[in-house]
Amino acid sequence: MTIVEIKDLTFSFSRKENPVINDFSFTMEKGEVVGILGQSGSGKSTLLRLISGLEMPLKGTIKIAGKTVVGDGIFIHPENREVGMVFQDYALFPHMTVKENILFGLTRLPRKGRKQRVDEMLELVQMESFAKRYPHELSGGQQQRVALARALAPKPNVLLMDEPFSNLDADLKESIREELGIILKKANMSCIIVTHDRKDVEAICDYSIVIGPSNQTNDFIQKKIHHV
Repeated sequence: MTIVEIKDLTFSFSRKENPVINDFSFTMEKGEVVGILGQSGSGKSTLLRLISGLEMPLKGTIKIAGKTVVGDGIFIHPENREVGMVFQDYALFPHMTVKENILFGLTRLPRKGRKQRVDEMLELVQMESFAKRYPHELSGGQQQRVALARALAPKPNVLLMDEPFSNLDADLKESIREELGIILKKANMSCIIVTHDRKDVEAICDYSIVIGPSNQTNDFIQKKIHHV
């Protein structure tokens, strides 16, 4: 099943500037983990913002699980796209416990099913014993797992992760990468990971796409690299 389908997507911060993303097309299947690689300013994070609905393209279409969320005369708001997102800084609510942070994303779920879903997420990311702690009482790796659990809790069609390891020290990165890969496979989650570090995609992703302007011209390039 095709979970994300993008066709001829173009975006510019100003109509007077060259497009940051120009005629970008891409498809991914359910359960795939895809890495988006590129230099700073290549449009990696902007692509995630377009998929999630935080930016509006100049043209092009985006379908998620077969539903058009961006197209001619169509723009589905972020909260109705069934997309989960994990930001660089994890964006946890400091005044909420781990359990409350995960619960926050479940307002659309019937009340009686929320506790069970939170418990499932705590178990998935191995944070059961930290349910009553606050973000400042957690390590960087633990905060990332909570952010991941909160994003997965509503059962999104696709998970978007923007530089998920950028705030972790080098010693922690390797183990967290392995954990993330296991969690995504257990959840059968379709995921797009934006990163500047090739090691991230080699460790987790089924394949990666390199995007950005070429050095010689303003043309937009896209290169697909499969990982074993």
